[in-house]
Amino acid sequence: MANIEFSAQQKQMLVTKLQGYMSSELEVELAQFDAEFLLDFISKEMGSVYYNQGLYDAQTVLSDRMDSLTDAIYQLEIL
Repeated sequence: MANIEFSAQQKQMLVTKLQGYMSSELEVELAQFDAEFLLDFISKEMGSVYYNQGLYDAQTVLSDRMDSLTDAIYQLEIL
């Protein structure tokens, strides 16, 4: 899997959310650089877990849809 990269706008939004969370929940003020550093760490060390879970979820949805299509085709068969 390639490194997770965000657009500048996405990264700024995530940094802002991280700063807000740290401030409100942990009463820790996180500077811009520190928040970006923490975001990069989380992305690098934990991002693959979220990415893989997303793939598994998508695979489940596709499998369910294929089962529905198979059932629909079976109902069209002339006996």
